[in-house]
Amino acid sequence: MELSDLKHFFIGDPFPSSRESHERLDKIRGLAIFASDTISSNAYATEAIMTVLIILGSGALAMTLPIALAVAGLVLLVVFSYIQTILHYPDGGGSYTVAKDNLGELPALMAAAALLVDYIMTVSVSTAAGVRAVTSAFPEAYPYRILIALVSVSLIAWINLRGVRESGAVFAVPTYGFVLGMLVMLAIGMARYFGWFGAAPLIYNSEVVPPMTSLAGFALIWLVLRAFSGGCTALTGIEAISNGVKAFKKPESKNAATVMVGMAVIAMVLLIGIAFLSTKLNLVPEESESILSQLTRDVTGTGLIYFWVQIFTAGILFMAANTGFQDFPRLSFFLARDNYLPRWFQNRGDRLVFSSGIFALALISGVMLIIFRADEIKMLPLYALGVMMAFSLSQSGMFRLMGRIAHLKPGETLKTQVTTIHYESGWHWKRAVNAVGAVVTFGVFLILLLTKFLEGAWIIAIIIPLVISFFYTVNKHYERVSHALSTHDLDPKNFSGVADVVIVPIADIHRGSLLALEYAKRLSKDVRVLSIVSDQASRDHIMERWERFSDCTSCTKLELVNYDFRDVLTPIVDYIIHVNTVEFPHKLITVVIPEFIPERWIARFFHNQTASQLRWRLRQFKDIVIIEVPFKIDSDI
Repeated sequence: MELSDLKHFFIGDPFPSSRESHERLDKIRGLAIFASDTISSNAYATEAIMTVLIILGSGALAMTLPIALAVAGLVLLVVFSYIQTILHYPDGGGSYTVAKDNLGELPALMAAAALLVDYIMTVSVSTAAGVRAVTSAFPEAYPYRILIALVSVSLIAWINLRGVRESGAVFAVPTYGFVLGMLVMLAIGMARYFGWFGAAPLIYNSEVVPPMTSLAGFALIWLVLRAFSGGCTALTGIEAISNGVKAFKKPESKNAATVMVGMAVIAMVLLIGIAFLSTKLNLVPEESESILSQLTRDVTGTGLIYFWVQIFTAGILFMAANTGFQDFPRLSFFLARDNYLPRWFQNRGDRLVFSSGIFALALISGVMLIIFRADEIKMLPLYALGVMMAFSLSQSGMFRLMGRIAHLKPGETLKTQVTTIHYESGWHWKRAVNAVGAVVTFGVFLILLLTKFLEGAWIIAIIIPLVISFFYTVNKHYERVSHALSTHDLDPKNFSGVADVVIVPIADIHRGSLLALEYAKRLSKDVRVLSIVSDQASRDHIMERWERFSDCTSCTKLELVNYDFRDVLTPIVDYIIHVNTVEFPHKLITVVIPEFIPERWIARFFHNQTASQLRWRLRQFKDIVIIEVPFKIDSDI
């Protein structure tokens, strides 16, 4: 069995590019894929608030509901802002795109770095939390927690590699199972609390926890703010939909906005409902049992509903990692497109997903799980910092966008570097909401940073600047490559090259490919330039460049091959084999491969290595001679 056959066995047969629209998500699958992180955070958001307040004794837990209501209000602010983002930036990109269009390069890269780090932490923390649920139920599995976590990450990555729609169907089960179980439990709890339908009254917890300390003034305010920031874990994952607008069926923006509203409603209902019943039942956070488990047991007993909620809670905690697997590759695509990450992050795999991003995320998350030994408690201080920074930058960008809209008159439009904006009524109050959201989320970011700095948040404070520095390094490298390959100041009549081959496969016409073409013309009078085109735009681009350098390309034949898949090597090899076996059987033919080579070996990491892969695939044919025409580029890396 060949490697390609093995790949198809595990992830399925490749999809043609024309099927991309069929692989998009409807609202049902979209909610399951993009909302699992936000919805699952309700399993521990209320407990995060109560764990801070319990320092003041069980009497202070009465503040849980007001704080939860404040968090729900912040959810509304952030969701409103991201709905505006979806409608104004329908191509996706979320916080990165908004900041890039309205705040500039550095804020955009800050948002991107913060989100990439947060997506890594989402996968690591969610997986570790799911493992904790498993090892709590089966203590004998505890020594194998790291292995279970790594297998879980690998399994989620594998499901995502099989395609968006297929993964949506898989992840819908735990997501909707969790939501259904929670809504049933909360409905029973409310019926028992208010005495509806003759339901038996609830039995209240009589345990009293004495205060560990007494606080007043600023210290008390600081504690409440810490509890509020802890509850803000309920906001993680909200930005996911804005990054993946293009994953939805048409009309993309409308469907994405609808899913965003549905996610917000579910999240707020669960958060407020859990906080309400937990405080009314006088529940106290315990190390041995979660608040959600206590609440479900007190409301429904230990029957079917209790086990339903516990099973699907563990399931959705595992599946919450999928939000990271959806958004990390998409955000990496936008960054690679803008030359801030290696370009192979733009590549779609056989199943029309960003395979490189999925593999990279699985690898990095696996390393994190090994370093922290699959302990989510140790990783929590690193969690949610990045997303709060991104929230603040995104809403600041929307504040600026509304200010630009304010200068338009009805009917006027303005073309920005990313989108086209129109005058819209109500920009005053929309801008005010964005301003409030930006200030509040930045405040939460500062609180998280200050209160968790010594617990490990300092790591994120170091990592984000390092990631931004890496972005600039990659971008500088690609600028040098672009300058070296540029034909802007090249006069076709005066171009003096060296040589090219009988068949010259190229992706574009630049200095490197023209050099290879001149070399080929010295070898044979039958020189064929082969290029694979996937659509009319790429065909027109090649033809325009070909005609511009007609003096250099004279006495050669341009062969354009239409191909509807992403694996461009297959049609190149097929064409060469056809020439070798049909047109010139049992004769030597030459393939000249243009390849630009950075001065330093590490810089090759940023390129697709297509030439190397093509050489490797052609070496098995005895009648094919391979010649490499290198075009060396000075590199700063």
